[in-house]
Amino acid sequence: MSETDIHLSIVAPAYNEVDNMPAFVDQCAAAGQVVGKPFEIVIANDCSTDGTGEKLDELMQTCPQLRVLDMRKNSGQSAALDAAMRAARGKFIATLDADLQNDPADIPRLLEMIERDECDYVNGWRKSRQDTGFRLLVSKYGNAFRNKVTRESIHDSGCGLKVFRRECIERMRLFNGGHRFFATLVRMDGWRIAETVVNHRPRTAGVAKYGFFDRFFKVIRDAFAVRWLEDKTTVWRASERRR
Repeated sequence: MSETDIHLSIVAPAYNEVDNMPAFVDQCAAAGQVVGKPFEIVIANDCSTDGTGEKLDELMQTCPQLRVLDMRKNSGQSAALDAAMRAARGKFIATLDADLQNDPADIPRLLEMIERDECDYVNGWRKSRQDTGFRLLVSKYGNAFRNKVTRESIHDSGCGLKVFRRECIERMRLFNGGHRFFATLVRMDGWRIAETVVNHRPRTAGVAKYGFFDRFFKVIRDAFAVRWLEDKTTVWRASERRR
């Protein structure tokens, strides 16, 4: 199969998710089968120390659609996500977290919204989010703050589940922490964005990688940086005349 034949790339960063990898790959493969067109799964292993890399080696033997990238050093979620997206060969790209809280079964429905030309990018909304009360509270006010500063209307910018045309990222430079502003960065390049409710599941293996104090001040700083970019960005499309 050539890269031009691939319809959908399902991509994810992974850091210390060894116990989630078998089910994650199986569920992503099942979602690809539902789409019914050639697909691939691209996982960027961000220097895991728990055996995630070895488990992915095993899974590559049984899942021909699986491709694995090894980050040279632990680089964080944004960098690993960016690496996986740049390696993706599909006409459409779906991103999600590898912790199994996002449900790969939602991917075909989000993809259909784009294929019907309703939008170019769909952001998942974890309306019934399965997390602790503290994390829910932080997320609620964090999203409100981001939306206020960046003039956005997305309910859940932190949701890892997104589906979009690969052209949406061709001009994007995903800075460290930029995954939290993904929808805004896409909109800034002139693409049509939409949001839809998706399933969210409690974490059953592994541990969360971020806490409140890991990102609170970084999000504030990054939100104002994105606002500055919004004010400075010019959106253009051009075509050459034919003789």
